[in-house]
Amino acid sequence: MQSCEISADSTDDPLSSGLRRKRQPRIVVIGAGLAGLSAAKALLESGFTDVTVLEATDRIGGRVQSVKLGHATFELGATWIHGSHGNPVYHLAEDNGLLEETTDGERSVGRISLYSKNGVAYHLTNNGQRIPKDVVEEFSDLYNEVYNLTQEFFQRGKPVNAESQNSVGVFTRDVVRKRVKADPDDTEAIKRLKLAMIQQYLKVESCESSSHSMDEVSLSEFGEWTEIPGAHHIIPCGFIKIVEILARSIPESVIQLRKPVKCIHWNQSVSKEIERVADHNSDLPEEDKGSDVFVECEDCEFIPADHVIVTVSLGVLKKRHESLFHPRLPEEKVMAIEKLGINTTDKIFLEFEEPFWSSECNSIQFVWEDEAESESLTYPEELWYKKICSFDVLYPPERYGHVLSGWICGEEALIMEKCDDETVAETCTEMLRKFTGQP
Repeated sequence: MQSCEISADSTDDPLSSGLRRKRQPRIVVIGAGLAGLSAAKALLESGFTDVTVLEATDRIGGRVQSVKLGHATFELGATWIHGSHGNPVYHLAEDNGLLEETTDGERSVGRISLYSKNGVAYHLTNNGQRIPKDVVEEFSDLYNEVYNLTQEFFQRGKPVNAESQNSVGVFTRDVVRKRVKADPDDTEAIKRLKLAMIQQYLKVESCESSSHSMDEVSLSEFGEWTEIPGAHHIIPCGFIKIVEILARSIPESVIQLRKPVKCIHWNQSVSKEIERVADHNSDLPEEDKGSDVFVECEDCEFIPADHVIVTVSLGVLKKRHESLFHPRLPEEKVMAIEKLGINTTDKIFLEFEEPFWSSECNSIQFVWEDEAESESLTYPEELWYKKICSFDVLYPPERYGHVLSGWICGEEALIMEKCDDETVAETCTEMLRKFTGQP
């Protein structure tokens, strides 16, 4: 597929790339999420005028979905701007006065609540015991030390031994367990708590990595992903404001909503395919029938293009790449799509009339004591709730009310999605009652 990168030559003269000089190149952007809107905005600002954005749903924003409930804005999708140094989303939000800082440092995702710099995380067991703060801090230090070791396999080219099975989860579980069991200063009871905490931390890591389980994440490649340095931020008025800022400079006529794409016909070296598409578009101007690309939409419209930018998610590509591109993509791109992993991460919002948690509590972390020796992060369908790693306290209550935000990922998240809201609420409330004794 032809690239839509703007070279130095084409920036000076967008028509100098071998296209007919009597018209601008026709550029189709598929997807109106942050990537698609950013691409369209950059193209228009660079002088390209024939730009079309096709969005399958009835709204722009993609993974960003802010919902207004009462006086508060809740994020069903993207919530935080992770890191600030060189982060274009951060700078866009900062320039428009949208930010609220929620953490001071880095490596804080999943370690402390990102809704507030105030308070502490409560690590509770299914027997209603709060794990002492010093035990949590000791374990967190150990876990983060082992986390740093997982980064070295990619960053330093360390070989992966057979025992780790090239799995972040297997490696982490094995190393942390050995160190916990070998600690001469801990009692057997404390060791048991720390062993159970391994699974809870791996559940958090699985949500952060959007994987079913860290057991499925490659140890040799894990260190390729790094966090952007700097604090984490939320946008109190809603992440959708970033979408609106990007869309301001894009004419409404450019974006077509409810326009799902069926197939991108590119590299049309097969004459029969060229004839089929051209015949279907017999009402097009003569110059459009010689297009390099045709974008076939579900409503049977064929849109001619010189360049196409595909910004759909990895999940969509994994599900549809075989039918979305004709001819199929080059083998190296197919392999990249199929080998890269992506799974489901869901949020659960629970609203209460009054808080049953203390004012210093910024999150409730669930530690199942019976998982101290567990080797898996997969649960039977009826125990899907055991994959919930935590509930964060939305802060401040003056803005959100008394609301908890839970996290669950993987196959268990898909099982939860099949349940009605009442069942999810009752199950989560019963789970909270088991760990906290309330509500």
